[in-house]
Amino acid sequence: MGALNGIRFAREGDRPLLGTCGGFQHIVLEYARNVMGIKDANHAEENPNAPHLFITPLACSLVGKVEKIRLSPGSRAFEIYKRTQTLERFYCNYGLNPSCRTEVEQAGLCPSGFDDSGEVRILELPKARFFLATLFVPQVSSSEDRPHPMFLALLEAAVGI
Repeated sequence: MGALNGIRFAREGDRPLLGTCGGFQHIVLEYARNVMGIKDANHAEENPNAPHLFITPLACSLVGKVEKIRLSPGSRAFEIYKRTQTLERFYCNYGLNPSCRTEVEQAGLCPSGFDDSGEVRILELPKARFFLATLFVPQVSSSEDRPHPMFLALLEAAVGI
């Protein structure tokens, strides 16, 4: 519950937030519960028989895999990378339930990065200063000498507070 409260605080206060892997999953749940009003929005790993599963197993496990992500032109993710695709490393088995994608998008949490089959890999709140969720883990490819562009953008947004 603490993670969801922290996400809500960031979202409501327009505080910069980057949720990766499990953070992506928590962002979806917080948004479904507190913005979309679906109080019983759930995660299949924690409650597989729940009626409103917003987080479900991925079609294929991404643990340890590197996958190409297509970025939507005009999105914050596209602005950060300055290109239409990137390669990223994953450690997740769960992601946004494809049957919830349209509902989530209509509520304002916009998909902006996709795998080759169209599955969502990045979500963002376009009107927020910086509010992104990535199913991949940019921290594993970031270093002091070569910081990941997501972290640079997060820091730039945080400095602007």
